[in-house]
Amino acid sequence: MIIEIDFNSNEAIYIQLCNQIIMGIATDQLKVGETLPSVRQLADTIGINMHTVNKAYSVLRQEGFLTIDRRKGAVIAIDADKIRALEEMKRQLGVVLARGCCRNISREEVHALIDEIFDEYK
Repeated sequence: MIIEIDFNSNEAIYIQLCNQIIMGIATDQLKVGETLPSVRQLADTIGINMHTVNKAYSVLRQEGFLTIDRRKGAVIAIDADKIRALEEMKRQLGVVLARGCCRNISREEVHALIDEIFDEYK
């Protein structure tokens, strides 16, 4: 998987890194059990600070996308707590949908958009 960081983005680099790893998992470019590069290796490859990679790995671990193993390093491991994940998704979608409603986006447009996006992850 190739990770591309937009250094001109207003989004924090560690968040960009988290999002790209999550997208890699969702699109099957990264598989459960696969080991990610070490913090130092990934930082050198991308050209960012080691602490930034470490922060991204820590966030992904807290969110249940990674486990950290002293021997293997960062390993893709999807959190099995589906109920918690659904509650978090509902909370986030609630805000996104409220924004869409304020801009007169219809239910049909939302469903079409969700179907389009969801099809990318199959």
